[in-house]
Amino acid sequence: MPKKPTQNDAAKKNNPNVLGLHAAVMDQEITDTLEVNYMPYAMSVIVSRAIPEIDGFKPAHRKLLYTMYKMGLLTGGRTKSANIVGQTMRLNPHGDAAIYETMVRLSKGYQALLTPFVDSKGNFGKVYSRDMSYAASRYTEAKLSSICAELFRDIDSDTVDFVDNYDATMKEPTLLPTTFPNVLVSANTGIAVGMASNICSFNLEEVCRTEMEYLSDPDCDLMLTLRAPDFPTGGEVIYEPQALREVYETGRGSVKLRARWRYDKKENLIEIFEIPYTTTAEAIMDKVEDLVKTGKLREISDMRDETDLSGLKLTVDLKRGVDPEKLMAKLFKTTPLQDAFACNFNILIAGTPRVMGVREILSEWTAWRMESVRRRVFADLTKKKDRLHLLKGLGKILLDIDKAIRIIRETEEEREVVPNLMIGFGIDEIQAEFVAEIKLRNINKEYILKRLEDIEKLESEIADLEDVLQNKRRIKTIIRHELEAVIKKYAEPRKTQIVYPHEIVEAEEEPEADDYPVTVFFTRGGYLKKITPQSLRMSGEQKYKEGDSLQCSFEAKNTSELLVFTDRCQCYKTRLSELPDAKASALGVYLPTQLKMDEGENALYVCDPGDYSASLLLMFENGKAARVQLSGFETKTNRKKLTGAYSDKSPLVGFLPVFEDFEAAVYTSDDRCVVFSTALLAPKPTRNTQGVAVVSLKKNRTVTELRRLSETSVKKVSRYRVRSVPAAGALLKDEDREEQQLSLLTGDENA
Repeated sequence: MPKKPTQNDAAKKNNPNVLGLHAAVMDQEITDTLEVNYMPYAMSVIVSRAIPEIDGFKPAHRKLLYTMYKMGLLTGGRTKSANIVGQTMRLNPHGDAAIYETMVRLSKGYQALLTPFVDSKGNFGKVYSRDMSYAASRYTEAKLSSICAELFRDIDSDTVDFVDNYDATMKEPTLLPTTFPNVLVSANTGIAVGMASNICSFNLEEVCRTEMEYLSDPDCDLMLTLRAPDFPTGGEVIYEPQALREVYETGRGSVKLRARWRYDKKENLIEIFEIPYTTTAEAIMDKVEDLVKTGKLREISDMRDETDLSGLKLTVDLKRGVDPEKLMAKLFKTTPLQDAFACNFNILIAGTPRVMGVREILSEWTAWRMESVRRRVFADLTKKKDRLHLLKGLGKILLDIDKAIRIIRETEEEREVVPNLMIGFGIDEIQAEFVAEIKLRNINKEYILKRLEDIEKLESEIADLEDVLQNKRRIKTIIRHELEAVIKKYAEPRKTQIVYPHEIVEAEEEPEADDYPVTVFFTRGGYLKKITPQSLRMSGEQKYKEGDSLQCSFEAKNTSELLVFTDRCQCYKTRLSELPDAKASALGVYLPTQLKMDEGENALYVCDPGDYSASLLLMFENGKAARVQLSGFETKTNRKKLTGAYSDKSPLVGFLPVFEDFEAAVYTSDDRCVVFSTALLAPKPTRNTQGVAVVSLKKNRTVTELRRLSETSVKKVSRYRVRSVPAAGALLKDEDREEQQLSLLTGDENA
């Protein structure tokens, strides 16, 4: 059946442009789109943005450092970061925010590199803090660190290639002629399209000594000199020879890191002062908080971040009797205090990304550095040969200085001076130009003889340089001397300590609390029973202490938290898993004793807060009610006791959790009742709020009880229901009284 033409089809038929556009879109193959549009973008990200090259830098790093070098910031004083950012935009068109972020990462203040290249002043944030943001570029100052002299050494001696910047107004280097293997010294992370790079940092001295050993013997054992990665945040690296050897050989693998800590016996606390490079202080605090909330970490009473100008410090307060070694072993196992650095040594070599092991990286760096030294030597050789050529021309003038003076003096036109000297002495144009430019005061035998003495020296130096160019061993010796100079001037001790597996205390496995449903019974006398469904089905009548009665009951889980409110305006927190299972015939646990309440303090109400998203309805004797958010009782640490849990302005007479709005009934001492919806009360974040008036009370009258309407005996609800508060309510009728319902029920049973 032919398809019925639509209005769109008619529009396309009448508009040839629409038809042409539609045809163009339909005819384009997806493979063509990928090849023409996507692949150039992907290659640009890989080659020009995300993957570091053999000098250890990405293009953004290189552009920034070279700009600072040209600004004279290697030897001069600091300048405003905003000035540096503005100048760098001549090479980097990605905007000031991206450039400043690059500067922050390279800075000494941020502490992301073992050998920072930017000497910073001001707030540059910290690599170990997720939330500590750096100051704006107009407030901070920077210059190049002294080690940058090794990055730009002989950069003007043709050691590296230069290319046009993005608008062809100036030149920039394609690589920086680093005199040490910076690619292994500086940590580098980049995410490209379809690939990534994650290079850990190694100690500068260890890298240089390893390179020196490699120059002598390419098959040397790298692990003898390159002991393990070294990170700027310190901490400890767990020495696992097999894992390290895999990283060294393949460029892939992982290295385990963990924090460093100390125990203060006097204060009974642990101070964590160095953390793994792969995490942040906030991530550690968040994880510990989660473990404390879920009851998996009961040994900690409080944890806080006391980081200041002296450095990182996370303080953990321990409960009495806790073994700090065992606790830290547990924290290492369950938190980012122990983490792994996933290595992926992906580096651009001649524009091609390659994943290489340490030995292969050293091989590539050595070849590249030897070529840089060879180019530097060749540039120096060319200059000396040019100088020698000029001096040899000057030597011919020595044969007859008077003749040279006469030729210059007798030449009528200035442009004929150089040709006449060339003819008179048989020298070329360059030599003649040099002779012609000599000052009149220097045309004496003493000056010329001194210049001629340089010829022998130059010839010796040229012969030596030519030998260097032909001898790889001598080039390696030059590289070795440069590495020794770097070690002598810039070497620093390891920041990341090495620990061996046999030194590590293993965490003891603790059985987790079983998660099963329970029913909670709480009495007015402060007793609580936790009964499983099976036990509840098999049991008979609930047993209570003489004179005691049920306050409330609710279903929960064994792993649920429990909030216990007392008559001292305090709230105690515990977990049901910490309380024993009971039977109906038992009295249960006495909460004031179980929770170690203050002397004379009594438990009034209990509540399962769930995920702390609900609220509590609190009713006071003075007729006021407060709806408080449960999130106000949520704590980041395993605190057992909260003071100021509710207002102390009037005695508390009622307590109901509000997971969703419902109607509540309030009874007063003068036999009145008010029925209102909890939706009339807005939740307050402050725990000890006094609330709002719900019941209008006469003098010497008080509120006596708060109950859910569904749990009362009220028949004619409309008589007591109010649409706004406060309200006086209505007198209770006999049929709505609780006592009347009970007497009728008793009479039915007797009948």
